[in-house]
Amino acid sequence: MKKSIFILALIVSIVSCKKDNEADAKIAEVPLPKIKIERFDDIFYDSKPEELATVKKQYPYFFPAGNEDAVWVAKIKDPLLQELHKEVDKKFPNTDALEQDLAALFQRTKYYFPETNTPRVVTLLSEMDYANRVIYADTLMLISLDLYLGKDHKFYVDFPKYQRQEFEAPQILPNAVSSFSADKIAPPRDRSLLGLMIYYGKELYLKDLLIPDVPDNEKIAYTDKQLAWAQANESEIWRYFVDKKLLFDTDPKLAGRFINPAPFSKFYLELDNESPGRIGQWLGWQIVKAYAENNKNIPLQQLLATDAKTIFDNSKYKPKK
Repeated sequence: MKKSIFILALIVSIVSCKKDNEADAKIAEVPLPKIKIERFDDIFYDSKPEELATVKKQYPYFFPAGNEDAVWVAKIKDPLLQELHKEVDKKFPNTDALEQDLAALFQRTKYYFPETNTPRVVTLLSEMDYANRVIYADTLMLISLDLYLGKDHKFYVDFPKYQRQEFEAPQILPNAVSSFSADKIAPPRDRSLLGLMIYYGKELYLKDLLIPDVPDNEKIAYTDKQLAWAQANESEIWRYFVDKKLLFDTDPKLAGRFINPAPFSKFYLELDNESPGRIGQWLGWQIVKAYAENNKNIPLQQLLATDAKTIFDNSKYKPKK
């Protein structure tokens, strides 16, 4: 009996690898776009006041109406912003590697979503706008380089530790996919914990497809230790959610406990401080991956539009022990 199960598992693995290889071959046929990142951060902070009109004409979307030129000149001359600019240039003296990574991302995006455009990529300083680190809007991608200087940078001292660990350069690609996914994934039809878990699980699954070379811990912005904890405790986490009947519970407090960014997840147990935040997102990811693995005939766009209960019921998800 064990031998039969092993053979079946081997066959499934071989078929899965074959399909993955076929997809990679088709992706390779998609023309690799040429990406040249525009360093607006350098253009703006290295400009002279008399050059401002030219800069505004070139990048009008950075200069909303109602602000006099004196506002922008003051920013250019601001010592703290100039120091931030220097720190960004020190961290990113060039963007050659990022351009290559983005080209690969856009190639895969074009394969899975043929209607998408290859965006113009512009970097800037958002003055620590944490909520908008990367904005992907159809034909334009904006990347706030001042939020990727490294978790221990002096400019991040006022941010909590769990947020600072996301301020690393490898987070640019995962953040780009998160922004891209915003209008590609159907919002939850209810506010149940399961609905939120599957919503973010779809986003993370999309990262599996669009940035497959990025390690799993970076896709979800976990440390290696946090990811290892989630993997080692998957069965216990699942049992807790089931035993407490949380999956279909719509209590809004559950999002704060298990979905939203936080220093740790809140089981109200002694192990809480050991757990990473957003554990519900991670578990939703495992369910969506199981659904995709067991429903290979479902197109990606259909998967992203499928409601949480259907995905859960047809995922055949079983936590790893």
